[in-house]
Amino acid sequence: MSIRIGIYGYGNLGRGVEAAVRQNKDTELVAVFTRRAPESVKIATETAKVVSADKVEEYKDKIDVMIICGGSATDLPVQTPKLAKLFNVIDSFDTHAKIPTHFANVDAAAKEGGNVGIISVGWDPGMFSLNRLYANCILTDGADYTFWGKGVSQGHSDAVRRIDGVKDARQYTVPVEAALEAVRSGSNPELTTREKHTRVCYVVAEDGADKARIENEIKTMPNYFSDYDTTVNFITEEEMKRDHSGLPHGGFVIRSGKTGLNGEHKHIIEYRLQLDSNPEFTACVLLAYARAAYRFSQEGASGCKTVFDVPPAYLSSMDHSEIISHLL
Repeated sequence: MSIRIGIYGYGNLGRGVEAAVRQNKDTELVAVFTRRAPESVKIATETAKVVSADKVEEYKDKIDVMIICGGSATDLPVQTPKLAKLFNVIDSFDTHAKIPTHFANVDAAAKEGGNVGIISVGWDPGMFSLNRLYANCILTDGADYTFWGKGVSQGHSDAVRRIDGVKDARQYTVPVEAALEAVRSGSNPELTTREKHTRVCYVVAEDGADKARIENEIKTMPNYFSDYDTTVNFITEEEMKRDHSGLPHGGFVIRSGKTGLNGEHKHIIEYRLQLDSNPEFTACVLLAYARAAYRFSQEGASGCKTVFDVPPAYLSSMDHSEIISHLL
């Protein structure tokens, strides 16, 4: 039997989940839930329905796992606990400092509904989190380093677009190569924020806008750019559409550690992601964990879990003997 999937929210991430379902034969898309007028939303799956978010409760017994594709700032803190009372749920909540609070809220709601919720699923938090944990368990004497990029930061891009006189913008986070090499050398450097990453902005300015003012506002923006070396490039709309229409991203998780009676041997564990499409890759991770949520639910489990709590075999569509034969 196929795992019946619902998608709550149909932006870039929701569209990515729909594409991922089409690649996984043990899943089927039942419905997409939207806050927009359903008739205005066109999906690629002819057998699935587009339904108003207001009618989500009507699908309580028709969906095995709801994949929630809202934003972490205001959507997921409300949507995930609400939906966890009705469905097994997966989300990609990525505000690291607020994960413990979000976990507690979803845990209470999921237990109330007798469902399973798996939160903060994606590549960071998510796949990067797992690799940090594995590496810490193996190299107990060492240091962790996480580098993001080169990739588009959607939040930072939006912050630039909000500046008066900016018509469009993309912001790329770029690891500093010298910092990467220092970490890979095993020297365990102490790196400042500025030393780890740079930021590169591509901006389409409104006609007649003061470009010098815009550049200064970007470079001095607190919490976004003031702590980084930032380069601002002004380009045309045509160049933006041609060269910066995608959403690539990726990064590195590195653990540098020592072993031996006197710490004489150095070791490096490195995990890298290089993604053409951040939302499509994240969607694939979400769908794999939807499979795990379904299996937990079939076993009678309830409450909230993270990627740390899921056995790797629960992510696979293969049975246990196939996993051992092909992957072990």
